[in-house]
Amino acid sequence: MARKSASASMNHTERLAGTIFFVVYLLAMPLLAQRLFSLFALLLDTQISVERQNALYYYLLFAVTLIIFHRFIAQAGSRLLDNLNRACITFFSGLLIFYGANELLYRVFRVFFHSRANLSDVTIAAQIQSAPRTTALIVIFLAPFVEEVLFRGLVFGCLREKSAVAGYAVSALLFAFLHVWTFALSSWDASYLALMAQYLAPGLVFAWAYDRSGTIWTPILLHAAVNALALYVPAA
Repeated sequence: MARKSASASMNHTERLAGTIFFVVYLLAMPLLAQRLFSLFALLLDTQISVERQNALYYYLLFAVTLIIFHRFIAQAGSRLLDNLNRACITFFSGLLIFYGANELLYRVFRVFFHSRANLSDVTIAAQIQSAPRTTALIVIFLAPFVEEVLFRGLVFGCLREKSAVAGYAVSALLFAFLHVWTFALSSWDASYLALMAQYLAPGLVFAWAYDRSGTIWTPILLHAAVNALALYVPAA
């Protein structure tokens, strides 16, 4: 008997509302968030620190994600408990695949881009110095939850029903695009888009973890673990 698509439990309402939210999240929120915070600060006659802005931003994303996809997330929790052994094996296999693929990609990438660091790593390194607790909360808990539900649960899950290749390719490309496009726009330098290559391996591994385990909680936990290790384990 063929295994059901990983997205089988996401209903029409979740897909429709989720798609609207996803487009806003991917293309509008990164540009409008700073302006909205500035407007609120002006209206309230107060200052909102960068750390607090980041926390509020991700709390909002987390809340909206939970509201739209609460049914899907709850069902995924039941699947996790019903198939805990499979999820654990997938989780640890995913860690090995992630670091193997990332190391290979890093070596290839260095051949072509000698001076370009990972943009997210640079940003997080700066934030962790000024706001370690807030940054850890965002990077380990809030961001993985939001990104996995949207990119793997929604995008990959819906496309996977039609084509596995399309599911993996599109979800990984959009995930990579999210992490670089604002840098390219702010600097008016399209070469930043080449840095999408740094995020393709993670996107593919997280999609595989979802597809393999059948529950969105596996890539959420895998993504969280990878981010935690990146924060607290010194690079060699």
